[in-house]
Amino acid sequence: MTRPHILCVSLSPIARDARVLRQISLLAELGEVTTVGYGPTPEGASHHLEVPSTMVSLPQTLSGVAKLALRTHRSAECSAPAAKWILKQQEEQHPLLGGEWDLVVANDARVLDLTDRLASGAPIWADMHEWAPEEQTDITSWRLLVAPFMSYLCEKYLPKAALVTTVSQGIAELYEQVFGVKTHLFTNACEYREIAPSALQPGLIRCVHSGLAVHGRGLDQMIQVFRRLPEHFTLDLYLVAGGDGGGYLTKLKTMAGDDPRFTFHTPVAPHELPGVLSQYDVGVYWIPPFHTNARLSFPNKFFDFVQARLALAIGPSEEMQREVERYGMGVVSRSFELDDIVESMKTLTPENVQEFQLATDHAASELSFEHQAGRMRAQLVALLGE
Repeated sequence: MTRPHILCVSLSPIARDARVLRQISLLAELGEVTTVGYGPTPEGASHHLEVPSTMVSLPQTLSGVAKLALRTHRSAECSAPAAKWILKQQEEQHPLLGGEWDLVVANDARVLDLTDRLASGAPIWADMHEWAPEEQTDITSWRLLVAPFMSYLCEKYLPKAALVTTVSQGIAELYEQVFGVKTHLFTNACEYREIAPSALQPGLIRCVHSGLAVHGRGLDQMIQVFRRLPEHFTLDLYLVAGGDGGGYLTKLKTMAGDDPRFTFHTPVAPHELPGVLSQYDVGVYWIPPFHTNARLSFPNKFFDFVQARLALAIGPSEEMQREVERYGMGVVSRSFELDDIVESMKTLTPENVQEFQLATDHAASELSFEHQAGRMRAQLVALLGE
């Protein structure tokens, strides 16, 4: 019996996109997966069409920007260089795009128009990695030009999707309220790991943060927090340079100076993170709620911290706060102000850090990818008609 043919489109470097990799692992159980995106073939894919990195994922050409500015959104569909390149491969009967699909996966709003064309009537799973209309609204040009286009794509294509998922309950509710589509929760939970909580080193509370070094995530404030904490608090950082050529990461290193409590490490692959992080005591993250996605943040790193069996120290981000308080896994600052964050950190002691680590250990199974995979698998099997 021929296995179902599944097309997974993500205009990201898929081989290091943790969420899409977990998605592919689930899809590969059910069929033969062809991926389309940037970078090399990701693990789990049977076939991969690599989109040239020069082909951007938004209509950033002169004509594309003009269409966005004039709000002629219908004519802007599939006008991004990456989308045009992919459709050209289909028109020229590229062997990887020549057949029929049993399921097509659209990762993020920016490919909803493209996947609708590629699907040719096959069911579409629209996986929305965040609240699309406010993906980058801290950037003026994005807010004025791109945000209305993202809303247009969601309004037009999400009701046509056979399955819509997103990363947090708050964002799921937004998609339902604004676009009237039933949206299922599919968090960024990573695979369950058999890891024991670390033993604390005498006289130290070793804190750690991992992620992308970009403005808006409170990383410069994080440096300021630790400068105001007692010397037994240390901070190790596993940061991936952002799209600014590493400029912001360099700024953070300059802020840290030669203070021995700060250590910057080479970033590690997503699947290696829980094991690497497990040598520390506390995972820290305070992202200011500067837009909806930041306010409702429920990121990969939260689940990496959990599987690493760390205590958690976070700000009052409602999705993360709910889980931290539900399981008793750590401390939540009263606000995102520097003084409140420092005050919350000063409540950490070797005794309560160990208690928080044990609570994280107890929560690790329920907050794992496997815990939600069964539900997702059943939905996908239904779509494939198996």
